[in-house]
Amino acid sequence: MTRRLSASSIASHLVLLGWSLVVLIPVWTMLINSVKPKREIFRNPFGLPSEFTFEGYVDAWTAGRFDLYFRNSLIVSIVSLLLILFLGSLAAYALANWRSRLSNILYIYFIAGLMIPIRLGTINLLQIIISLGWNDSLLGLIPVYVAMGLPIATFVLTTFIRSVPGELNDAARIDGASEWRVYWSVILPLIRPALATVTIFNLLPIWNDLWFPLIFIRDQQARTVTLGVSLLFGQYQTDWTRALSALSMAAIPVLITYLLMSSQFIKGLTAGAIKG
Repeated sequence: MTRRLSASSIASHLVLLGWSLVVLIPVWTMLINSVKPKREIFRNPFGLPSEFTFEGYVDAWTAGRFDLYFRNSLIVSIVSLLLILFLGSLAAYALANWRSRLSNILYIYFIAGLMIPIRLGTINLLQIIISLGWNDSLLGLIPVYVAMGLPIATFVLTTFIRSVPGELNDAARIDGASEWRVYWSVILPLIRPALATVTIFNLLPIWNDLWFPLIFIRDQQARTVTLGVSLLFGQYQTDWTRALSALSMAAIPVLITYLLMSSQFIKGLTAGAIKG
């Protein structure tokens, strides 16, 4: 039995190691080539550079207006994530404590949002954005991303809130706490792993989205990182140092967010697996 367990453990570690190499090699190639002179990229694409240069980062940040695109994406991502977490946790708290046939219908309605791609309604969304005068504006992206992220947020958070012992909520109410106080002081601290999970799940599609910025935005002042990177890549298609520098900077916020929230994210996934 011990040998079988050890063999299966070795096999699983080999699979994970192989998958890690598949994921890390492209990241390594992107980062290491972003600090190489252009000619050296083709001579030695996987090795360390003989001469480090950060001209690609400087040019992409200044001449490529990457500072503007980066700020726009930060604004859209942060505001959208805050609204998703706030509205999603409120909806989850209501659905978890309101047990009736209507609440089950509403819960299924939210889950249906996971199965229907929001891009199917692009034409109608564009018409709404234009009628509101939000085209060529960051304001037009935020409601779309909030609607895109609410189904997964409600689905995950409702499951976690239902697992919280009801005695905690009852004790807080007996002590005179209002429903808002119970939600803010009792529920939110207990579901931090779930909030981290929802944040990471929604950050990736929001930050990396090219579809809606490409359709809604034409003004250069309102371009996001992904749209800006695609334009930079076309502009610098023969200058791989600048193109890879722009891609590296675009990946930094996602990597930092995951590193900061990785422990809570793993706790959320583990708790979800145990509850399931």
